[in-house]
Amino acid sequence: MLKTLIQLLGDDAAVFRRYCSLAFAYGVLSGLTITALVLALGRLLAGDTGGAALWLIVLLAGLVACWAWRRQVEKAGVRVGVTLLQGARQRLGDHVARLPVGWFTPDNTAKLGHVITQGMMNVAQLPAHVLTPVICGAVTPVVLVAALFALHWQLGVMALLALPLLAGALRLTAHLGQRADDAYHHHFAQTSQRLVEFAQAQAVLRAFGGDGTRFLQQAIARQRNAGTRLIYLSALSSVLNAWTVQAIFAALLAAAALWFNSLQGGAAAVEETIAVIVALLLVVRLVDPLQEVASYGEVLRGARGPLDAARDIFAVQPLPEAPAPQAPRNGAVELRDLSFRYARDQPDVLTGINLQIVPGSMTALIGASGSGKTTLVRLIARFFDASVGTVLVGGVDVRDMSSEQLAGQISQIFQDSYLFQGSIGDNIRLGKPDASEAQVLEAARQAGVAEIIARLPQGLDTLVGEGGARLSGGERQRIAIARALIKDATILLVDEATAALDAENQAAIAEALARLRGKRTLIVIAHQLSTVAMADQIVVLDGGMVREQGAPATLRTQDGLYARFLAQRQAAKGWRIAAPTRQPGTESGI
Repeated sequence: MLKTLIQLLGDDAAVFRRYCSLAFAYGVLSGLTITALVLALGRLLAGDTGGAALWLIVLLAGLVACWAWRRQVEKAGVRVGVTLLQGARQRLGDHVARLPVGWFTPDNTAKLGHVITQGMMNVAQLPAHVLTPVICGAVTPVVLVAALFALHWQLGVMALLALPLLAGALRLTAHLGQRADDAYHHHFAQTSQRLVEFAQAQAVLRAFGGDGTRFLQQAIARQRNAGTRLIYLSALSSVLNAWTVQAIFAALLAAAALWFNSLQGGAAAVEETIAVIVALLLVVRLVDPLQEVASYGEVLRGARGPLDAARDIFAVQPLPEAPAPQAPRNGAVELRDLSFRYARDQPDVLTGINLQIVPGSMTALIGASGSGKTTLVRLIARFFDASVGTVLVGGVDVRDMSSEQLAGQISQIFQDSYLFQGSIGDNIRLGKPDASEAQVLEAARQAGVAEIIARLPQGLDTLVGEGGARLSGGERQRIAIARALIKDATILLVDEATAALDAENQAAIAEALARLRGKRTLIVIAHQLSTVAMADQIVVLDGGMVREQGAPATLRTQDGLYARFLAQRQAAKGWRIAAPTRQPGTESGI
């Protein structure tokens, strides 16, 4: 838990170490001050007013020091919390940005969202509100146990043995509730995801007249059940912790009573009686910090959930970086004996792929859904590393390049293009932040965006809304192409850029791709005949393997998958909706 907290703090971990040192010193100071109080009372019972006055002076000085020191501890705790909020999310984001895209499953995304929102808020409150009493409550009893040893070593031994006993009880109760706590945080993240989904999918839900709240209600019900179980187990843990502390207190009282009964009369007995009373006072004061530690056990366990989730995220290893990066020489792409699977227990998505793409050429990837087209393109961009084989860009293995070198060599256009909230110009400049106005306009012209901004009053400064909601799908796709073009990378990867678009937008995007032929290495996943026909070579994937490869004219003459694909598209192109035939005897009499 502390290790993860320090990892979240990163270079600012010294702030946390300083806070822990202050809290530890405060616990020692509190223990010494309590000991001074008990010894002052003991001197008063013995009639030694001079000794009592001396200890009272020490007590007063200790109280003032404790008050001043506690302020410093609280300030240091707040500083740790603020440092966490300022830097922990950034460190998590920096780490996640280097993880393989395959890690971003719905469960992992929900976990990440929960950690960086509510999770970090809970963790940031730990130093100021939880760790201070816990550290002090753990250190102060150790000081009091040392004082007990000086008064009566038998009681000191019993108190010393009680500390690991209490620690064991706290560990046991924490283990009892940990799984329930993990389940609650899991369902909380799922409910948050369902709530966002419910808000974003209103158009779909209303269009199909479905019960839009059903999935959300199910998630809330699971969260409620997990929360109820967590409450029961938390209450049980608190009771067990309190009973353990009280049992320790009862055992120490019983031992002190036995010691008191064993005393004989005389002056020595009076001194020993006073020692017993002083020891009992220490025992009473020993219980309070132990009880405080026990009471915060559940709070600590609750905060452990986000920390464990953060630890799991940090445990995922990013793709390794080359120790001596090599720069690519050109825009060539080559795949050698490439195979890939997403997980060890899953079958291969791609098997034995061998492919050569010369610089400046256009390659079209076609195949049925699930044939591995998108996975192949993502391997070229190194969203993952190949399970077997090699991906070369510009004659260099992508694993021997730095991330910056590979990213500078490749631009990408996705099927679902996401626009960030801001203006059209802001989204185009995402490909090249320092681009001039002229460069932005040229990229817009090449991608067919010029006619869009011409009819908008604010032109490039037009706000696109969240996710580009204020624009049509075709307009968003054209802006995404302009964003890729302004990057001026040697290789352009296009994943079904014309899917689900109208004829006008398809033609505009096809024209933009045509202008790039010979200037960029184009690797296009497409199903439109106009796009496929432009390609220098066609690669047909089926079942994760290359079934056909060659020029369009060559493959068209063969009775293979591409020829059948072409026949199906041409047949579909000629489909018409025919008027219904009138059956005899059905004429209307009106």
